[in-house]
Amino acid sequence: MAKQPEQPFDSIESAYDFFRILTEAVSDAKKDIDAQVQGETQRSSGAQSSRHLDALRVAYYSVEKLEFHANCSRRILNDLRSLRRLLFEERATAKATTTSQAVPTDRQAVPIPARLQSPVDQVRGESNSVVAA
Repeated sequence: MAKQPEQPFDSIESAYDFFRILTEAVSDAKKDIDAQVQGETQRSSGAQSSRHLDALRVAYYSVEKLEFHANCSRRILNDLRSLRRLLFEERATAKATTTSQAVPTDRQAVPIPARLQSPVDQVRGESNSVVAA
């Protein structure tokens, strides 16, 4: 029986969802700051306005970094999800339950196509076979 996640980061999926939401929020904040920077550059006058514009630019840069790292984290979490599915054969079991075709119990040797054979085997003229699962 699989343990149900109780905390927000008990599963890779919940962490992935968090970073998806975080990325959307950061993207919205980045657009807002960009609009403020554009407005400030149009009406720039005086030292006070220059300091405010510099602060907005620093905030924009920081939000850009946060957006970059959140996107990287999402990609890493997606890779981890894929690896977990491969390691625990979650995709194979999901496909097996959805398909109603019977899997043959006797395994037959299936020749490897020439384009997938190693160059050494092609030169030797050897024919490798793979046992079908």
